[in-house]
Amino acid sequence: MNEEFLYYVWQYKLFSKTNLYTVDNKEVIILKSGNHNKNSGPDFFNAHLKIDDQIWFGNVEMHLKSSDWYLHKHEEDTKYDAVILHIVWEHDAEVFMKNNKALATLEIKGFVDRKLLLNYQKLVLNKQSWISCESQIKSLKQFVIDNWIERLYFERLEQKSIFIKELLQQTNHDFEAVLFQLLAKNFGLKVNGDAFLQLAKSFDFSILRKVRFNECQLTALFFGQAGFLDKEVKEEYTILLKKEYEYLKYKYNLQPLANGQFQFFRMRPNNFPTIRLAQLASLFFLQQSLFSKLISVSKKEDFYKLFSINVSDFWKTHYTFETESKKSHKKLTKSFIDLLLINTIIPLKFVYLKSMGKVDEEDIMQLMKQISSEKNSIISNFSTLSVNAENALESQALLQLKNNYCAKKRCLQCAIGNNLLRT
Repeated sequence: MNEEFLYYVWQYKLFSKTNLYTVDNKEVIILKSGNHNKNSGPDFFNAHLKIDDQIWFGNVEMHLKSSDWYLHKHEEDTKYDAVILHIVWEHDAEVFMKNNKALATLEIKGFVDRKLLLNYQKLVLNKQSWISCESQIKSLKQFVIDNWIERLYFERLEQKSIFIKELLQQTNHDFEAVLFQLLAKNFGLKVNGDAFLQLAKSFDFSILRKVRFNECQLTALFFGQAGFLDKEVKEEYTILLKKEYEYLKYKYNLQPLANGQFQFFRMRPNNFPTIRLAQLASLFFLQQSLFSKLISVSKKEDFYKLFSINVSDFWKTHYTFETESKKSHKKLTKSFIDLLLINTIIPLKFVYLKSMGKVDEEDIMQLMKQISSEKNSIISNFSTLSVNAENALESQALLQLKNNYCAKKRCLQCAIGNNLLRT
């Protein structure tokens, strides 16, 4: 048992509301249960109650035991002076207000349906399973899951928006600059994502705007800032990049990242940071005004065309500066572009269109449904429970479900948990 359950039954009135009496036998009639407060202070604000023959307006506080009032030192906190009803699971001590009058207390356990309590204990107190409802989720009607999936996806999108808005504040709301930073982070994948983001932040985006028409300078900017051009070299291409970078470094007073920021260990060669940087440079050289182009298209195939790029000739025969390799074009794969769509482009478009008052949730859902589902352990585990992700919208929603609800035992805030509790 926890206080979240008390909030839940009170907010949704999941208890017998007839013959409701306080511990000192005063009848309670709920005219308005109040607004749930998720910050510090009483648990519900602005309740409207009738206790015996008197009408009360004020707040409601909840505890598992009455004595928790003193354990939490509410008697010393003025925020609790306007509490008009103390709801507890078990009444074990009288609580007095500053006027020395006993606080009206409702011991609610006798008014909660036993079946609801058993469902709660079976679901929320389950500590053995991968998710609490894994033995029950198959019994749910599909429309319950489908409706929740859509809400979960947009909840995840809103969470991603927080980071994007932080970047926008740092760049004076320059969407092009934020696109570059987000793409850089995602080109680095999980292993090098933070290092790539630091690289993108290591120089002002106005510099990229000035050099992006010169592929050699743009490439030199990226590799120089990453610290890959600080060694003595004999290769003609590398010497050229180093010369260009020294010029840019002097002209723009650049400071490269410290050595050792980028990892190669246990990575596939196509994911080497050198290859991803080369692809990123080619992208911003070949696709001028990339942000405007991304905003204007909405079909998956059109995004694939925008990201259909070739690395420069040197990188077709190299994975690093030091060693030549068999020639390969090293294009961005569709699965990689899908990750960019899921994690960068669609969230950024969402923030941009929302800021313009032009966001269309249906268009976003249709685009996400065109993209293949992600593959990871969470999606696989849901699949074993017959909850399958057919597309990226559903896989993103299931990640949100697992990480923000199941892992945190937030069954009471989950549509699936709610349905199972009341069944």
